[in-house]
Amino acid sequence: MNRNETMMQYFEWYLPNDGLWWKRCAAKAENLRDLGITQVWLPPAYKGTSQADVGYGVYDMYDLGEFNQKGTVRTKYGTKEEYLEAIRAFQEAGIAVFADIVLNHRMGGDETEEVKAVSDSPEDRNQQIGGEQTVKVWSKFTFPGRAGKYSTFTWDHTHFTGTDWDESSKVSDRIFRFTGKTWSPEVDPEKGNFDYLMGMNVDMENPVVVQETKNWLNWYVRETGIDGLRLDAVKHIDFDFYRELLQSIRSSTGKPYPAVGEYWSGDIERLLHYLDMVENEMSLFDVALHYNFFHASEADSSYSMKTIFDGTLVKERPSLAVTFVDNHDTQYGQSLQSFVEDWFKQPAYAMILLRRDGIPCVFYEDYYGNPAQDRPLVPNLGKLIKLRKSYAYGEQEDYLDDDHIIGWVRRGDAEHANSGMAVVLSNADGGSKRMYMGPAFAGMEFYDALGYCPDRVFVDEDGYGTFSTDAKSVSVWVLTAARDDLVINE
Repeated sequence: MNRNETMMQYFEWYLPNDGLWWKRCAAKAENLRDLGITQVWLPPAYKGTSQADVGYGVYDMYDLGEFNQKGTVRTKYGTKEEYLEAIRAFQEAGIAVFADIVLNHRMGGDETEEVKAVSDSPEDRNQQIGGEQTVKVWSKFTFPGRAGKYSTFTWDHTHFTGTDWDESSKVSDRIFRFTGKTWSPEVDPEKGNFDYLMGMNVDMENPVVVQETKNWLNWYVRETGIDGLRLDAVKHIDFDFYRELLQSIRSSTGKPYPAVGEYWSGDIERLLHYLDMVENEMSLFDVALHYNFFHASEADSSYSMKTIFDGTLVKERPSLAVTFVDNHDTQYGQSLQSFVEDWFKQPAYAMILLRRDGIPCVFYEDYYGNPAQDRPLVPNLGKLIKLRKSYAYGEQEDYLDDDHIIGWVRRGDAEHANSGMAVVLSNADGGSKRMYMGPAFAGMEFYDALGYCPDRVFVDEDGYGTFSTDAKSVSVWVLTAARDDLVINE
């Protein structure tokens, strides 16, 4: 059956470190299914540098909360068995599980090694600022708590290209590139060469490392039964790597394993270049669209809504775009902070949930709110998700023809009863748009499912209707006869 795929990022940065997250996930699976969520992206499940690690300070990728390492058996989110139970609960509810995969770096090494290295500038990694010296680095990962279970592979300095910390001198104002190593040539050009991000930088041009990574991923998908991959920080890894890795895992398992990569750049040309280099083997998060939303929310009514989709992945390569409003990296206090202002959140979600192109990804904090950070939930977000599930089908016609009031129609299809809708939104004063629903809707009555505009709209005999919205708001007009139960079961 044709359905609208909708992903939810089911975590945020500031979750409590109480080890109960996987249990909370399992408990919500059926609610999310009923809402209209078809995919969930879960946080990194493996052992980090401490129990409080969100999952991106990767220590041991074979430890999913099973071994006493870094002072803890469980991770921030719980134990391995609880993780597997959460995956099963989602899958039994018909929701595909995407695992967060972080391959670029390792942190929290077990032992130091003395290594010869040169110094490169953190701001221009192509500029060497220091000659060869001996540095002491945390490059040995022996995983004593796991004692060789699942894999006997251990890491040393030959498996890395560099780091930013010398334990002997306590210096961290430069990047130490190990003698005989070079940064990968085909990575994002920010900072001259953005191969290095943090910690011990994994050398993806080392064939031993590549083979171990393939071995680990094969183990991981077999061990967990996950359905898809969210690939972290792809712009920092040689662009050939993920094409080969994804082809390998699909070949070895005989399963498609959809993947979405995080290439953090608002430059559409960089996103398109990356997709070309990986031969479209993955989707990408539409960071360019996120920045359009962010800038529109800051600019208020001075932003021209006619341009909201310009320079975005969902416009240029819609079949490979995963659209989003915000995520854990854009939250307040994070390194990529660019949180879309509250007043614009609801229109932004309408623009990713109710349009034809792209797979939308809903952020956990936007749906549930976050009292600990004094963050409100986005009003009517649950209704927008359910409206997508039930009515956002069929041919789309855009009315992106005004600086402040824009809209589009979806004309429905035969497979989904009473489907079709008209969407109007504004970043300034309220108003209306005359839009063509088509002769199939002639004489039919529409109402604003979000409840902002109380009047009804009748489509005329020529198939046109005049649909309104309030100031700095969005209205979603659906057939009055289609009054689906929009009560959200939390």
